[in-house]
Amino acid sequence: MNIYPQTESRTFPRQTLHADLVVAGGGLAGLCAALAAARDGLQVVLIQDRPVLGGNASSEVRLWANGATSHMGNNNRWAREGGIMGEILEENLWRNKEGNPVMFDLVLLDMAKSQPGLTLLLNTTVYDLQKEGQRITGVSAFNAINETFYSVTADQFCDATGDGVLGFLAGAEYREGAEEVEELGEKMAPGDNFGHKLGHSIYFYTKQTAGPVNFVPPSFALKDITAIPRYKRLTSTLNGCDLWWLEWGGRLDTVHQSEEIKWELWKIVWGVWDHIKNSGAFPEAANMTIEWVGVIPGKRESRRFMGEYILCQHDIIKQHDHYDAVGYGGWSIDLHPADGVYSTHDGCRQFHSKGTYTIPLRTLYSRSLDNLFLTGRLISASHVAFGSARVMCTCGLLGEVVGRAAALCRTEKLLPRELAQREHVGLLQQRLQQRGCYIPRQWLQDPAQGATVTASSEYALHALAHNGQWHSLGERMALLLPVKTGEKLPEISVRLRASAPRSLTVSLLGSARSGNFTPDYQYDACTLQVASEEEYSLRFAWQSDREQYVFLAFDADAEIEIALTDAALPGIMTVFNSLNARVAKHTRQVADGDYGVDEFDFWLPRRRPHQVLPALRFSQPLACYQAGNVLNGRLRPEQQTNAWVPAADDRAPELRWQWDKAKTIASLTLVQDNDFDNAMETVQMGHVLSVSPHCITHYRLWVDDSLIAEVHNNHHSVCEHRLPAPAEARSVRLEIVATAGALPAVYSLNVG
Repeated sequence: MNIYPQTESRTFPRQTLHADLVVAGGGLAGLCAALAAARDGLQVVLIQDRPVLGGNASSEVRLWANGATSHMGNNNRWAREGGIMGEILEENLWRNKEGNPVMFDLVLLDMAKSQPGLTLLLNTTVYDLQKEGQRITGVSAFNAINETFYSVTADQFCDATGDGVLGFLAGAEYREGAEEVEELGEKMAPGDNFGHKLGHSIYFYTKQTAGPVNFVPPSFALKDITAIPRYKRLTSTLNGCDLWWLEWGGRLDTVHQSEEIKWELWKIVWGVWDHIKNSGAFPEAANMTIEWVGVIPGKRESRRFMGEYILCQHDIIKQHDHYDAVGYGGWSIDLHPADGVYSTHDGCRQFHSKGTYTIPLRTLYSRSLDNLFLTGRLISASHVAFGSARVMCTCGLLGEVVGRAAALCRTEKLLPRELAQREHVGLLQQRLQQRGCYIPRQWLQDPAQGATVTASSEYALHALAHNGQWHSLGERMALLLPVKTGEKLPEISVRLRASAPRSLTVSLLGSARSGNFTPDYQYDACTLQVASEEEYSLRFAWQSDREQYVFLAFDADAEIEIALTDAALPGIMTVFNSLNARVAKHTRQVADGDYGVDEFDFWLPRRRPHQVLPALRFSQPLACYQAGNVLNGRLRPEQQTNAWVPAADDRAPELRWQWDKAKTIASLTLVQDNDFDNAMETVQMGHVLSVSPHCITHYRLWVDDSLIAEVHNNHHSVCEHRLPAPAEARSVRLEIVATAGALPAVYSLNVG
């Protein structure tokens, strides 16, 4: 027993910590920054003011994380985020394909706690900081759970708090609200009627019960449901993020009035539920109850801090490739009316670019301070561009960028603004790609350090056998095929049938920009007269002037069917001129005003298990999966498949890298296919498979004659192996023992 006598006063205990990097904010951006920096050798303290990690993706808010894949609802093929953000998505799919938010919390906490060099402070809020000139030197934080003050000093700092706590306290330049049209020439800049800031949302879950459930609304519930102009869209089947448009607060101070916004959102949620339960309009809701309601809002926008470049609408729509491109985005420019649920405007105004856009390093540090990195929702962007870059997978990707950048700044003795200069930024771009971070339209230089490569076999795309199934051409359908510079497509045979004679046009389409998957040109076309079931030949008088993907596009005719195959090939897919209602209103992007955006058709894939591929035969095989692809430094299908794939009958596929002279090897990073087109939304949206079929699940890596790694149950696209000590070797061999069911594909083995 301890007895404490009365004293004049007491103080809470204080702990002092020192780190190379302090990361404030434990959302996906902050977590990825902390993990990346720690993996690159820094001592990191991650300070998070909540009991769990993940921010808006955590069990406290329960918004699914998404990014450039945009629910597979735009033309960004094979665009899912890589690196640590991709690792998180793949790990969550493996452990939690059902989308349980509590399990997602566990995935993130496990990654943080198991990372050497990372100290995690949960339930801890930064309330003050210390500066010397233009450098932050330390922060003060408090944990109300253990009643402990923390003083944490460091050489570098990263603000990933969402509201910019470090930048705000340090006096850094920032903005709130929208720029005027004239400042940056952004035609999407909203006027006062639409509003200049995005609001908050609170989500809720419902469930069915065995019998009737009574609901008595609280006194503060919304009484008049017609105050919500879109109330007729409410149904008893909507749940969780389906009601993202229950949003409010864009006219208020979204930092200091967050509690006021929260109470208004609770008023809205309980009023909506009262309407569903007690209005009589939803008799099927009698046996329903609310299982969970968010206790904190999901915040979209507050402060944006100024770097040495401001990302704007033109960067996104024109897909400007910056010299210091270190990350990318692909979500639509997604702006919401400031009045949210009470607005007469649609819940959002979304316009997509034709492909992914890049994000420069100059947006990821404060121009006001010497040692403050910015990531997540704080990056230097206009309100309009922020409408795209704010989504969580993009934030997570940018978190890794600043974590790796901080490590390079330390080893190279550079300030962030110096690292962003042309003579230095290549170090970071190469470091990111070595770790499996894809950057559109860039490539890793000499990933195997001068090795030559041989393979046990190579897959040649010649014929895909008919499986007996047919698909009606009720909507336009296209097969994406890679073509090399100077090549023509060989004659292609497809099996078609119609109940009566029909005319069918098949077009060869292409994108103006290599690496995009939005068709701008019609290169050629042929017309078939389809009647009875038979093979029909397609011939195109066209030769490619560059490496690119083309669309073999079939016009819509529901009376014609095309034969399908069971085959699944990496880097080749079928897309449809169709609609994903989550991110678009039409099968074509149409601007209902002069917003400075492009109009184009959407060509979308289908999610498993609804993917299809036509049976076909080429007069000459397409050689698009050669072993040499693993040396080109391209980590995704882009202008080409960029992968090696073994022959379908190769029972012991392997790759061998060889050097003329012994090479010192410290690490080997395998980059392989894990279906980068699949949007692995983290919570709520369940997934059919826990690992994508092309993934190499069991492999062995040999350095000369020494087995350095045998991996079972792999479910990651990027697998790094560090040798116990650097070793001299003349060869490396990869043995593929098993996949998750389909042909494997290897993009690179990065030798470090």
